[in-house]
Amino acid sequence: MHDAAVGFQCPECVKQGAKQTRQGKGTYGGARALAVGQTTMTLIGINVVVFVAIVATASTGRVVDALALLPASAFGNGHLIRGVADGAYWQLFTSLFTQQAVWHLGANMFSLYFLGPILEQVLGRARFLAVYLGSGLVGSAAVMWFSAPNAQTLGASGAIFGLLGALLVVALKQHLDLRQILFWLGLNLFITFFAGLNISWQGHLGGLVGGIVLTAAVVYAPRKNRESWQWTAIGVVVVAALLASVLRASQL
Repeated sequence: MHDAAVGFQCPECVKQGAKQTRQGKGTYGGARALAVGQTTMTLIGINVVVFVAIVATASTGRVVDALALLPASAFGNGHLIRGVADGAYWQLFTSLFTQQAVWHLGANMFSLYFLGPILEQVLGRARFLAVYLGSGLVGSAAVMWFSAPNAQTLGASGAIFGLLGALLVVALKQHLDLRQILFWLGLNLFITFFAGLNISWQGHLGGLVGGIVLTAAVVYAPRKNRESWQWTAIGVVVVAALLASVLRASQL
């Protein structure tokens, strides 16, 4: 089973992005929450509720088996665990809210707590949520293609790596100092590949690429018909990730 946690972030460099937001609107269109970080806190709340359900059913493992991403069905915990290849497509999304250990939940939610609110302010609520979920979906597609078919993958860090990618794109667009961002991104990538932990590099890299592409679609969209450009591009990425996952599932 692959735990995929991000334990480091750059709150100092993220805060610079807040200086360029307008009251009521994200810098690139879309409404900002009246309460800062409202969408972020909702995401954190969902993760916590799922974790409580996992702890409450730990003796059977049924919740994890139902929600974690498993490309192909496999036997485990004394029963057959249904995978995406057998129709459990919800796992492409539910795995983003599934953590099995306290440290895993804590590291991911700590990162989301710092990265989420500023990006939510800059991108707007809906676009932030689209980048977060879309990044996680691209990460899931990467897991489908490049992970062992019988290995479960779970955790929010594919989506959180997407937020790191989003932060990098926003910093480039707003001409911010990239050194801190690149340092923290590099450190997280080093941990992913060389820390000797059971980490899903597929989910991390997929999420990072997804975050970069989705955020670029938001911040570099032409001002004329900007909203249409943004949501069309986001839709293309999401559909492509879903189709890639379906194609891989058909091969397993």
